[in-house]
Amino acid sequence: MRTLFTFHGGIHPPQHKTLSTRTPVAHAPLPSLLIVPLRQHIGAAAKPRVRPGDPVLKGQRIGDADGAVSAAVHAPTSGRVVAVEPRPVAHPSGLPDTCAVIAPDGEERWIAHAPLDYLALPPSAVLTHLRDSGVVGLGGAVFPTHIKLNPGDGAIHTLVINGAECEPWITSDDMLMRERAAGIVRGIHIIRYLLDPTETVIGVEDNKPEAIAAMKAACDGHPIEVAAIPTLYPTGGEKQLIKVLTGKEVPSGGRAYQIGVICMNVATAYTVHRAIDHGEPVISRIVTVTGDVQSPRNAEILLGTPLKDVLALAGGALPGVERYLMGGPMMGLELSTTEIPVVKSSNCFIAVSARHFPPPPPALPCIRCTRCASACPVGLRPYELYWFARGNNFGKAQEYSLFDCIECGGCDYVCPSHIPLVQYYRFAKSEIWAQEKDKKAADEARQHHEFRQFRLEREKAEKANKHAKAAAGAPASGDKKAAIQAAVARAQAKKSAITPKNTDNLPPQAQEAIAAIDARRGQPHDASTSPLSGADQEQETTKPAVTHQETGEER
Repeated sequence: MRTLFTFHGGIHPPQHKTLSTRTPVAHAPLPSLLIVPLRQHIGAAAKPRVRPGDPVLKGQRIGDADGAVSAAVHAPTSGRVVAVEPRPVAHPSGLPDTCAVIAPDGEERWIAHAPLDYLALPPSAVLTHLRDSGVVGLGGAVFPTHIKLNPGDGAIHTLVINGAECEPWITSDDMLMRERAAGIVRGIHIIRYLLDPTETVIGVEDNKPEAIAAMKAACDGHPIEVAAIPTLYPTGGEKQLIKVLTGKEVPSGGRAYQIGVICMNVATAYTVHRAIDHGEPVISRIVTVTGDVQSPRNAEILLGTPLKDVLALAGGALPGVERYLMGGPMMGLELSTTEIPVVKSSNCFIAVSARHFPPPPPALPCIRCTRCASACPVGLRPYELYWFARGNNFGKAQEYSLFDCIECGGCDYVCPSHIPLVQYYRFAKSEIWAQEKDKKAADEARQHHEFRQFRLEREKAEKANKHAKAAAGAPASGDKKAAIQAAVARAQAKKSAITPKNTDNLPPQAQEAIAAIDARRGQPHDASTSPLSGADQEQETTKPAVTHQETGEER
């Protein structure tokens, strides 16, 4: 029996999970249009490899991983690309992003795909296959899995599989564990091959007894432990789950692999299984559709399916729905339109009305009750961070570990003054990032200026040094005249050594002209006695006279 530990803080919000677990996972029908964003992961967006008018097959790669931190994107079904253009996506900024818009043909024609014999390949080849299959963390962070499973030289002794799913309303991982436990375990074996951990443990909150039973049955006979952990939000956070299962704390600003632990979501393990054992890239996922809808449920939905089609799968929204959330009520993202598509991070859509989500009262002044500090799972002092963020004292906020905040919303939930604390923290973080970006640009400009000044000074010094050397090695006045005369003599000797070409068998007139020219070269020039012909005289008189200012001679 594994010894469990606790972390600081945590809350118990109403769960609302049974609404969407009454029916099995459904398979969503094909929508009329798929909008597939090329940025569905942390890092650089995928580089598009299709153009409008291109036909595509189901599972075909339509975007290549671009850069060190990136992952591929694939066509969820067969059809034709009708556009590659900015479309509304789920993002806090509300700005559109580049998407490949695909019109399905209804034929569901797959690319050629087959299982990968990963045991016969080096781990690097398996990681490359996961990158090209678009496998990323489906627990919310969407960090590329091929990077996470390559921690470097550090030894990984504990593999933690996250099945906690602690946020209210969301049940997609719960239903995945109930219905596809064997596939999850198969993916865990592949992950174990890549990491070679000493122990593997799956953490599931104890409010999911069916999922716990299914996972224990699937893990029977395998070196994988299933641990039922107390229901407490946010146990599903990576650092919190690691603390509960191992008793170890990830250091401030650090990563789990630095203490020998890797944490993966159960949905990520399942997509690893599909990518390796079936050769299928990530083109769909199980999504919870709940809140104020006719029939809350879970369904496997193709990536790129617009929200309006997702709502239709649940019978449509009930009267009074005001807005929609992607994710849970604690950390979810409010959506601006029902045209926003399902992406890899879309584990839940909630139709929000005042019946379940009454508007919060107006914010009141902070009374420094410290309830937020008691609830914070990271052990921060949110009330202090609030004052620093509100006063634009961002340096002090960083000193109080602002970036350790996981934005779980627990402080908002318990605040008796109804202050939107997490909004202040997000504001402070964005301002700090903007200032760091400006500082980086200023540092680069300063370096360019300093290098330019250094280059100019260096060129100036080199020029002065060159002149000094020339002055030191210059000959005296008499030697200079002698050197000039010697140079003139060398030039005349070189000239006399030149033999005219093409002068054989010249007609008499040409020979006479050459003789006249040679005669003029041998005597001083006098225009009044020049034996030029009339045409030559006219041409000669048109030349400007150049007066030598020292002797007054014309040349």
